[in-house]
Amino acid sequence: MATQIDNTPAISIRDMVKRYAAPDGGEGKLALNGVSFDVPQGGIFGLLGPNGAGKSTIINILAGLVNKTSGSAEIWGFDIDSQRRNAKRAIGIVPQEIVFDPFFTPFEVLENQAGFYGVAKHLRRSEALLEAVRLADKRDAYARTLSGGMKRRLLIAKAMVHSPPILVLDEPTAGVDVELRKQLWDLVTELNNDGVTVVLTTHYLEEAEELCDRIAIINHGTCIANKPTRELVDMAREKIVAVTVGKDLSDAPAHEAFTKVVMSGQRGVEVTYDKDKLTAGQVLGILHEQGLVVEDVTTREADLEDVFLQLTKAANAEEAA
Repeated sequence: MATQIDNTPAISIRDMVKRYAAPDGGEGKLALNGVSFDVPQGGIFGLLGPNGAGKSTIINILAGLVNKTSGSAEIWGFDIDSQRRNAKRAIGIVPQEIVFDPFFTPFEVLENQAGFYGVAKHLRRSEALLEAVRLADKRDAYARTLSGGMKRRLLIAKAMVHSPPILVLDEPTAGVDVELRKQLWDLVTELNNDGVTVVLTTHYLEEAEELCDRIAIINHGTCIANKPTRELVDMAREKIVAVTVGKDLSDAPAHEAFTKVVMSGQRGVEVTYDKDKLTAGQVLGILHEQGLVVEDVTTREADLEDVFLQLTKAANAEEAA
């Protein structure tokens, strides 16, 4: 579906700044503060960050809906300013909101969108796209009668009518149930296997860890991390030992080497520690020295959520200093 163009990034962003104008004409909000990163071709790229971090601003700039203040961006090698038409044809955007005319059928929605992109009638893929998103049987139903999951799938088909090599999904599974999320990710994975580069924003960090090859984290308009997913997860220094002890506890055990201790019921304890300073065996040894008999023990490695919280907390502290 997508043709590789040597080693050029699918998306390249350099020193992007966006400052919104203030209503009183003064200095407005700085949404992006010199963001730079590349999205490699052919993978699934996660763009993560807290609410208000600047993720949607970046997507809206790439979609041509918002003008950047300064910096540059290229989509599939095309500059979004000097080669706007080619840049827009190289990307499909799936927004958070459900956006299409509810009185059109799914087939009409796709045909109209293809017409907006100037796709000749004999080159349109509306039927094939409906098959791909499993909506062929709803071809002639009014779009307003579709379920929430069907509408989400129709948005993906709508974004693909002009066969873009890049698909951007902005919080595609926000507020949807577990089964629907799985259906959407199966569809996105199929598209990626066909050669489409996928850019994903999501608040479900477990999904991002499972799906994405590489992840960038945006915080307060700044890119604070951009690494392969496994490398990013490995940055976490903390590990957790969860134990069940042989007697009821009135207080959580404490030790200067423990990063955090959380009680779980009367006999459950979760000890978080720095794996660069301690081992799980040493944690158990400390508990034994405190007179606790451990009846059951499990360990948990840090995950993407731990790294995300660690990095954003450090960035916020640095900004406040």
